[in-house]
Order: sequence, then C-alpha cells, then structure tokens
Amino acid sequence: MKEKNKIGIELKIPEKKIKELIEELKKSKIKLRGRVISGKIVSKDTHGTAKIQWSRIHPIPKYERFEHRKSGVMAHNPSCLDIEVGDKVKAIECRPISKTKKFVIVEKIK
Repeated sequence: MKEKNKIGIELKIPEKKIKELIEELKKSKIKLRGRVISGKIVSKDTHGTAKIQWSRIHPIPKYERFEHRKSGVMAHNPSCLDIEVGDKVKAIECRPISKTKKFVIVEKIK
C-alpha cells in the first residue's frame, strides 16, 4: 500500500514541494478537512487568492433538456505551488481563512 502524505490524501507532486506545502500550512495553522474539489483557475491575485470554477449539467424537466451551470469558490494559493490562470487544480476545505476563502489549493492536475 502506498504511504500517504502527512496531509491525509495522496498527492502527485514532488517530495520537495510537499514538504514546502506542509511547512506553509503548519506556519499558518491550517488543518485540512471536509470536501475535496477540483476545477480550473479562473483568476488569481497577488495576495495568495485564486478563484476555482467548475461546470456541471443541470436538467430542466419541463423542456426535457440540460443546461451547463458553473460553480466556484475562492481558495488560498500557496506560494510554493506555481499555479497560473487556466491550470486544473485540486483544493481541500479548511477553516475559514478570510470572509470568502475556505479552501486551500494542494495540487496542480496535469
């Protein structure tokens, strides 16, 4: 069985980056728990915040059709991960970091 990281989930990023991520989370006293989401980075700012967006298909029974809807959350963007707009990422829920941020990006999906 593959040994999991100290975060609690399997990540497919280099060991050096995992150690940097764990140190940054310990320094800011963030514990990961709850939901795991994956989506695309729509925007990011210089203060370590990024908006993750994903789409879903919603049925409309009256017209017997489907529509695409988008959902999104704001997430903390750690400085050790090189994440740009357009990247697919995985984020995990944590305690509220600010008014809108309640997720932390932990992995860049290729």
